[in-house]
Amino acid sequence: MGIKKHLSIKIKGFVQGLGFRPFVYRLAKQYQQSGWVANSSQGLAISLEGDEEKQQGFLIDLQNKLPPYAEIQSLLITSKTIQNFEKFSIKSSVTEGNKSAFVLPDISPCKECLTDLFNPDSRFYRYPFTSCCYCGPRYSILKQQPYDRIRTSMAPFLACDTCLAEYSTIDDRRFHSQTIACPACGPQLRLLDQDGNSIKQGNQALTRAIDYLKQGKVVAIKGVGGFQLLVDASHSEAVNNLRTTKQRAEKPFALMVKNLASAKQLCQITEVEEQTLTSHTRPIVLLKRLNNQLIAEAVAPNNTLLGIMLPASPLHHLLAYDFKTPLVLTSGNSQGETLCVTEQQALDRLSDMADFFLTDNREIVRPLDDSISRVINNKAMLLRRARGFTPMPITIDQTLPDQLAVGGQMKNTLAVSQGNQLILSQHIGELDALNSQHQFQKTLKDLQHFYSISAETVIHDLHPDYHSTIIANQLTINKKAIQHHQAHILSCMAEHQLKAPVLGFAWDGTGLGLDNTIWGGECFAVNDSGFYRYAHFKTFALVGGDKAASEPRRSALGMLYAIYADDLFNDQSINVLSAFSAQELKLLAQSLNKKLNTPYTSSVGRLFDGVSSLLGLCHVNGFEGQAAMLLEQAASVVNTEDSYPFKVLEGQSLIIDWQSMLIEILADLSQLSKNTIAAKFHNTLANIMLDIAKRSQQQTIVLSGGCFQNAYLTERCVKKLETAGFTVYTHEKIPPNDGGLALGQLYSAVLTG
Repeated sequence: MGIKKHLSIKIKGFVQGLGFRPFVYRLAKQYQQSGWVANSSQGLAISLEGDEEKQQGFLIDLQNKLPPYAEIQSLLITSKTIQNFEKFSIKSSVTEGNKSAFVLPDISPCKECLTDLFNPDSRFYRYPFTSCCYCGPRYSILKQQPYDRIRTSMAPFLACDTCLAEYSTIDDRRFHSQTIACPACGPQLRLLDQDGNSIKQGNQALTRAIDYLKQGKVVAIKGVGGFQLLVDASHSEAVNNLRTTKQRAEKPFALMVKNLASAKQLCQITEVEEQTLTSHTRPIVLLKRLNNQLIAEAVAPNNTLLGIMLPASPLHHLLAYDFKTPLVLTSGNSQGETLCVTEQQALDRLSDMADFFLTDNREIVRPLDDSISRVINNKAMLLRRARGFTPMPITIDQTLPDQLAVGGQMKNTLAVSQGNQLILSQHIGELDALNSQHQFQKTLKDLQHFYSISAETVIHDLHPDYHSTIIANQLTINKKAIQHHQAHILSCMAEHQLKAPVLGFAWDGTGLGLDNTIWGGECFAVNDSGFYRYAHFKTFALVGGDKAASEPRRSALGMLYAIYADDLFNDQSINVLSAFSAQELKLLAQSLNKKLNTPYTSSVGRLFDGVSSLLGLCHVNGFEGQAAMLLEQAASVVNTEDSYPFKVLEGQSLIIDWQSMLIEILADLSQLSKNTIAAKFHNTLANIMLDIAKRSQQQTIVLSGGCFQNAYLTERCVKKLETAGFTVYTHEKIPPNDGGLALGQLYSAVLTG
């Protein structure tokens, strides 16, 4: 035997909840090493003792033969005094120190577990809670770090002798699996009626739920991160009934299908979309729908896209397999409220929507909505980040003090910084409803407790009336405000670890500006000293203030008034006037003339709304972003490079004057199709971006804000910029919408300290 050495190895990265300790154990046996391995609050700790030469082989394999989804971000090796360990063992977790381990998101079932699920000879046959070291619930069930069964909601379920035997078998993929369970010892399904009475249990509960779905009933199921509402997607009456009870008149529903082949019967699917759809994260993916009649029109009325999800859990797989055809799958909540996670919440809040409840006796520790993704420019872009992605951190190349960021009012998320990790919470949603505000508070406490964060500073939006800002101002720590659109740019910079200088375009619906007007069509030159508002769109009046966000016709009126002033109301040739009653027009004319409740905005999002209304596509939104969505859909069926004129006016900031574009749009209404006008409008915005970029002399361009969820716009902007030699960064892992604000708020410390 060669020289004996004792090494202490500290690993940070994605090394908990993936069978990493069993992997290390097997390697140690292979290379005849003694010692131990344990999870820690910082990652993984190994004491390795044995032949020095064989240790080199161990270290090579440790880094190059990782379990699925595992990732080592740092490896610290130090020599220690020989301890003469008798054997190698898996020790109890080390819980002292700061909690900085990389916690895994929930992982969809692996192929081996699916084989067990559908194998009549397996003891896991049709067991909806089967999992192993490489798949299953993680963040949704973990109460504290490090990841061990005792600190999860699996703790009450004591493993039976058979499960313990597998848990102790080195060659078994459930060796030291913290979620191991079977029908004899694990969680169980039960089916309830609207009053909470038990109807069936176990597999019979699932079978009866399928029967009810086939009858057109709505069944609320307890999913990975919360309750979901399911209904037969081909049953028009049932889908419409769900729309009525959920108060969701037009917003599209997502679908769950049993496999990729079923998805391809409904949608065109590119290679990248297929990879996204089938990934272990299992997001809802927005896909271009085929023209067929396999689902009810009420699933996604007047929409060229469908949101498709493949099963994300064993229960989902069983439901989809047994039902065979597509199922509507939507969040278990009322419009604007948070997800139900407990049985009692579901019975209290969903009984007017769901006929039956398929639930279980395993606690969901924190709510996790389904994530949403769209492939834009051949890259998957997250539009909502939750199950499957949270709480994976963004790692940066410098260390920050403990800080807390509270995001915005819409699509709210929170974030904390810990060392070189920026950790974004799951999607919370709109903070208007009281239970959303309660969930915001719970997540605020959970995130800080889970990572043992003692924040020195809280970072918030400038807007004083955002609920997140109000709560931030109640905290007894340092406070820092970051302008909304600057936070957008910073969020994309954080994702790609960019430093100044960059030129950032932040285009969205609304956000309070530094001058107390409403911004949303911004271009910033970002340098080491901070942000300079390099360019913005010419402002126009939002008639009725906040009402304009839900009524595109009001944006159209404000845009037209900027050109024609009071003469607008005497021109009967302008079609959008017919979207108002005579009494409404009289009142709105007075408001505009006297500047009453008509705040001014530079918002590109409201420009989209106004043009959509002028084209007669949408005067009043049925859901957030509907007008812009319809405008994108109209543009996407036309292949043209034509565009409209615009002007760039010199001043303290460059001002993008869109009025000549609007005048030509009005002229085109009688000559060109709506589709062509919509395409020309999008092309004009891409030309504007290129013009501003060329004037700036910056080479690195960052695009952020809700407008860049629009594939037609984003792809044309990127193509024009890249063709001209610019390097362009768009969002992928972090939403471009307000769901990324908290991350940008944190990253402001990198730029400004």
